[in-house]
Amino acid sequence: MAGGKRVARRLGAWLCFADEAGHTLRPAKARTWAPRGHTPVVKVTGKGSGRISIAGLVAYKPGHRSRLIYRMMIHRGRKGEPKGFRERDFAALLDAAHQQLGGPIVLVWDNLHGHRSTTMRALIATRPWLRVYQLPSYAPELNPSEGIWAHLKRSLANLAVHNITNLAHLAKNRLKRMQYKLGLVDGFIAATGLSPPR
Repeated sequence: MAGGKRVARRLGAWLCFADEAGHTLRPAKARTWAPRGHTPVVKVTGKGSGRISIAGLVAYKPGHRSRLIYRMMIHRGRKGEPKGFRERDFAALLDAAHQQLGGPIVLVWDNLHGHRSTTMRALIATRPWLRVYQLPSYAPELNPSEGIWAHLKRSLANLAVHNITNLAHLAKNRLKRMQYKLGLVDGFIAATGLSPPR
Protein backbone atom coordinates (compact mmCIF):
# COMPACT_ATOMS: atom_id res chain seq x y z
CA MET A 1 0.00 0.00 0.00
CA ALA A 2 2.96 2.31 0.63
CA GLY A 3 3.81 2.10 -3.09
CA GLY A 4 0.33 3.24 -4.03
CA LYS A 5 0.53 6.15 -1.60
CA ARG A 6 3.89 7.29 -3.03
CA VAL A 7 2.60 7.06 -6.61
CA ALA A 8 -0.55 9.02 -5.67
CA ARG A 9 1.55 11.77 -4.09
CA ARG A 10 3.91 11.93 -7.10
CA LEU A 11 1.02 12.11 -9.61
CA GLY A 12 -1.16 14.43 -7.51
CA ALA A 13 -3.78 11.67 -7.70
CA TRP A 14 -6.60 10.56 -5.45
CA LEU A 15 -5.86 7.40 -3.47
CA CYS A 16 -9.06 5.33 -3.68
CA PHE A 17 -9.90 2.16 -1.77
CA ALA A 18 -12.60 -0.05 -3.29
CA ASP A 19 -14.70 -2.84 -1.83
CA GLU A 20 -18.11 -4.49 -2.21
CA ALA A 21 -20.80 -5.45 0.29
CA GLY A 22 -24.17 -7.16 0.18
CA HIS A 23 -27.32 -7.11 2.30
CA THR A 24 -30.36 -9.36 2.38
CA LEU A 25 -33.83 -9.06 3.89
CA ARG A 26 -32.67 -10.99 6.93
CA PRO A 27 -32.00 -8.32 9.59
CA ALA A 28 -28.66 -8.20 11.37
CA LYS A 29 -28.77 -8.68 15.14
CA ALA A 30 -27.59 -5.93 17.43
CA ARG A 31 -28.00 -4.82 21.02
CA THR A 32 -30.84 -2.49 21.80
CA TRP A 33 -32.61 -0.86 24.75
CA ALA A 34 -35.68 -2.35 26.40
CA PRO A 35 -37.34 -2.25 29.83
CA ARG A 36 -35.74 -4.72 32.25
CA GLY A 37 -37.26 -8.16 31.87
CA HIS A 38 -38.83 -7.44 28.45
CA THR A 39 -36.70 -8.86 25.67
CA PRO A 40 -37.27 -6.87 22.48
CA VAL A 41 -38.58 -8.92 19.57
CA VAL A 42 -38.26 -7.94 15.93
CA LYS A 43 -40.68 -9.96 13.80
CA VAL A 44 -39.84 -10.78 10.22
CA THR A 45 -41.99 -12.72 7.79
CA GLY A 46 -39.21 -14.59 6.04
CA LYS A 47 -41.10 -14.07 2.77
CA GLY A 48 -39.54 -12.62 -0.33
CA SER A 49 -36.08 -12.85 -1.65
CA GLY A 50 -33.44 -10.69 -3.13
CA ARG A 51 -30.43 -8.80 -2.01
CA ILE A 52 -28.64 -5.54 -2.64
CA SER A 53 -25.01 -5.31 -3.71
CA ILE A 54 -23.01 -2.15 -3.12
CA ALA A 55 -19.63 -1.26 -4.60
CA GLY A 56 -17.94 1.72 -3.04
CA LEU A 57 -14.80 3.83 -3.15
CA VAL A 58 -13.28 5.80 -0.30
CA ALA A 59 -11.26 8.60 -1.92
CA TYR A 60 -8.37 10.24 -0.08
CA LYS A 61 -6.15 13.17 -1.10
CA PRO A 62 -4.21 15.50 1.20
CA GLY A 63 -5.65 19.00 1.12
CA HIS A 64 -9.10 17.79 0.03
CA ARG A 65 -12.18 16.49 1.79
CA SER A 66 -12.39 12.68 1.81
CA ARG A 67 -15.14 11.27 -0.38
CA LEU A 68 -17.39 8.22 -0.47
CA ILE A 69 -18.62 7.22 -3.93
CA TYR A 70 -20.82 4.17 -4.40
CA ARG A 71 -23.17 2.33 -6.74
CA MET A 72 -25.94 -0.09 -5.78
CA MET A 73 -27.56 -3.02 -7.58
CA ILE A 74 -30.82 -4.68 -6.57
CA HIS A 75 -31.16 -8.42 -7.18
CA ARG A 76 -34.75 -9.61 -7.06
CA GLY A 77 -33.92 -13.27 -7.72
CA ARG A 78 -35.19 -13.28 -11.30
CA LYS A 79 -33.83 -15.71 -13.83
CA GLY A 80 -30.86 -14.38 -15.79
CA GLU A 81 -30.39 -11.38 -13.51
CA PRO A 82 -26.74 -10.65 -12.61
CA LYS A 83 -25.97 -11.57 -9.01
CA GLY A 84 -23.16 -9.12 -8.46
CA PHE A 85 -20.99 -6.42 -9.93
CA ARG A 86 -19.25 -7.41 -13.16
CA GLU A 87 -16.14 -5.90 -14.69
CA ARG A 88 -18.08 -3.33 -16.73
CA ASP A 89 -19.98 -2.25 -13.59
CA PHE A 90 -16.67 -1.67 -11.76
CA ALA A 91 -15.36 0.27 -14.77
CA ALA A 92 -18.50 2.47 -14.78
CA LEU A 93 -17.97 3.18 -11.06
CA LEU A 94 -14.34 4.13 -11.71
CA ASP A 95 -15.34 6.40 -14.61
CA ALA A 96 -17.92 8.14 -12.39
CA ALA A 97 -15.31 8.57 -9.63
CA HIS A 98 -12.79 10.01 -12.11
CA GLN A 99 -15.39 12.52 -13.29
CA GLN A 100 -16.44 13.50 -9.75
CA LEU A 101 -12.89 13.76 -8.37
CA GLY A 102 -11.52 15.56 -11.41
CA GLY A 103 -8.09 13.96 -11.41
CA PRO A 104 -6.06 10.77 -11.75
CA ILE A 105 -6.82 7.83 -9.46
CA VAL A 106 -4.57 5.32 -7.73
CA LEU A 107 -6.88 2.43 -6.90
CA VAL A 108 -6.23 -0.06 -4.11
CA TRP A 109 -8.51 -3.09 -3.90
CA ASP A 110 -8.59 -6.75 -2.90
CA ASN A 111 -7.91 -9.89 -4.93
CA LEU A 112 -11.50 -10.60 -5.96
CA HIS A 113 -11.59 -12.60 -9.21
CA GLY A 114 -13.47 -9.79 -11.01
CA HIS A 115 -10.65 -7.38 -10.08
CA ARG A 116 -7.94 -9.61 -11.61
CA SER A 117 -9.74 -10.97 -14.68
CA THR A 118 -8.54 -10.48 -18.25
CA THR A 119 -11.58 -8.31 -19.00
CA MET A 120 -10.86 -6.04 -16.02
CA ARG A 121 -7.17 -5.73 -16.94
CA ALA A 122 -8.20 -4.73 -20.48
CA LEU A 123 -10.64 -2.12 -19.14
CA ILE A 124 -7.97 -0.71 -16.81
CA ALA A 125 -5.45 -0.50 -19.68
CA THR A 126 -7.81 1.84 -21.61
CA ARG A 127 -7.83 4.36 -18.74
CA PRO A 128 -4.49 6.24 -18.63
CA TRP A 129 -5.58 8.18 -15.52
CA LEU A 130 -5.86 4.95 -13.47
CA ARG A 131 -3.17 2.98 -11.60
CA VAL A 132 -4.16 -0.17 -9.70
CA TYR A 133 -2.58 -1.88 -6.68
CA GLN A 134 -3.73 -5.07 -4.95
CA LEU A 135 -4.14 -5.42 -1.20
CA PRO A 136 -2.62 -8.49 0.45
CA SER A 137 -4.76 -11.64 0.34
CA TYR A 138 -6.76 -10.95 3.50
CA ALA A 139 -6.25 -7.48 4.93
CA PRO A 140 -9.60 -5.82 5.76
CA GLU A 141 -7.85 -3.66 8.37
CA LEU A 142 -6.02 -1.86 5.53
CA ASN A 143 -9.19 -0.91 3.63
CA PRO A 144 -11.28 2.01 4.98
CA SER A 145 -14.25 0.76 2.92
CA GLU A 146 -14.60 -2.09 5.43
CA GLY A 147 -15.37 0.52 8.10
CA ILE A 148 -18.09 1.98 5.87
CA TRP A 149 -19.75 -1.43 5.47
CA ALA A 150 -19.53 -2.19 9.20
CA HIS A 151 -21.10 1.19 10.01
CA LEU A 152 -23.86 0.60 7.45
CA LYS A 153 -24.57 -2.88 8.84
CA ARG A 154 -24.87 -1.52 12.40
CA SER A 155 -27.23 1.23 11.24
CA LEU A 156 -29.51 -1.36 9.56
CA ALA A 157 -29.48 -3.76 12.52
CA ASN A 158 -32.81 -4.68 14.15
CA LEU A 159 -34.80 -3.19 11.26
CA ALA A 160 -37.46 -5.41 9.75
CA VAL A 161 -37.97 -4.38 6.14
CA HIS A 162 -40.83 -5.69 4.01
CA ASN A 163 -39.19 -5.88 0.60
CA ILE A 164 -35.89 -5.42 -1.18
CA THR A 165 -36.85 -1.98 -2.52
CA ASN A 166 -37.39 -0.76 1.05
CA LEU A 167 -33.99 -2.16 2.09
CA ALA A 168 -32.29 -0.42 -0.85
CA HIS A 169 -33.96 2.88 0.09
CA LEU A 170 -32.79 2.59 3.71
CA ALA A 171 -29.23 1.68 2.67
CA LYS A 172 -29.05 4.64 0.24
CA ASN A 173 -30.33 6.94 2.97
CA ARG A 174 -27.63 5.75 5.42
CA LEU A 175 -24.86 6.00 2.81
CA LYS A 176 -25.98 9.51 1.82
CA ARG A 177 -25.76 10.55 5.48
CA MET A 178 -22.23 9.13 5.68
CA GLN A 179 -21.22 11.12 2.59
CA TYR A 180 -22.17 14.39 4.25
CA LYS A 181 -21.10 13.68 7.84
CA LEU A 182 -17.81 15.55 8.18
CA GLY A 183 -15.03 13.54 9.74
CA LEU A 184 -16.73 10.14 9.49
CA VAL A 185 -14.90 8.96 6.36
CA ASP A 186 -11.69 10.50 7.75
CA GLY A 187 -12.13 8.32 10.85
CA PHE A 188 -12.31 5.16 8.73
CA ILE A 189 -9.17 6.28 6.86
CA ALA A 190 -7.32 7.00 10.13
CA ALA A 191 -8.24 3.50 11.42
CA THR A 192 -6.10 1.99 8.62
CA GLY A 193 -3.01 3.93 9.76
CA LEU A 194 -3.19 6.61 7.05
CA SER A 195 -3.29 10.17 8.31
CA PRO A 196 -6.59 11.79 7.27
CA PRO A 197 -6.41 14.67 4.78
CA ARG A 198 -6.07 18.19 6.14
